[in-house]
Amino acid sequence: MSDRLDDLERRIDELRAGVRKAMRVRDGATARVLRAELRSAERAWDALVSGRPPQAKEEPQPQKAGLVTVREQVHQGLRLLGAAAQPRLIVAVSDAFFGGTIRSSQLTSLRRDEERSFRSSPFGRPYYLCAALTDRLSPARGLLTLSTWPLERRVVGPLSPRVDFLTCAIATATAIEERDSGDERALRLLVRMARNIPGATDGTLGPPDPGRVAEAARAELLVHADRDTRDRAELAERATAQLGDAARLFGAATLSTIKKENAK
Repeated sequence: MSDRLDDLERRIDELRAGVRKAMRVRDGATARVLRAELRSAERAWDALVSGRPPQAKEEPQPQKAGLVTVREQVHQGLRLLGAAAQPRLIVAVSDAFFGGTIRSSQLTSLRRDEERSFRSSPFGRPYYLCAALTDRLSPARGLLTLSTWPLERRVVGPLSPRVDFLTCAIATATAIEERDSGDERALRLLVRMARNIPGATDGTLGPPDPGRVAEAARAELLVHADRDTRDRAELAERATAQLGDAARLFGAATLSTIKKENAK
């Protein structure tokens, strides 16, 4: 059994390396074949360890995009990214990882619709697509977040745009690695992100290694994280003290809005 396990582990390592190599040269067909072999080898390894006979495992079928609302597709994209993001990035992530069909123009009125829904029936939904809040506690233009995130993740200080970009890059690279995704759409997105992260590429023409991109993004994130965390904590404290429920999710339109909230 030990010899068989050793052989399988070596084969799994070889297949993983092969998948990454195929991804780097944008050979999607080879990557798909190798991923299928890798899944088969991993099932055989699990069966050998557990003592159960290996069983063929059906690949999960992606949910048809036509059956998923725009709102749900945006929610999927934001959950993967884990940070405030602009519509075009959410659209790209939805397309690359979930087969999404949304367009940036469809997100224009989405936040306003969410706010109307909240005001008519507060907390009537499991989540809301809401605005990031600026240092003026007003809605940040073109930045969407999730109401289920803590307030510290939904406010943006001076360093937050860079921190959020790095967070999104790490999430994207990690998703590609975990899914062994050789999808060209996901790789194109990673290429665009890597161009803006020092040390994320090795100068070759092929797509960057997802692990390298994530490592480079984490290294820069360490530089900004402490200051950004302090700034966000201060903003979150102000928002908690000065804003009501709706404004904490969707922002205060003006200074008078904050005064009205305080007067309640």
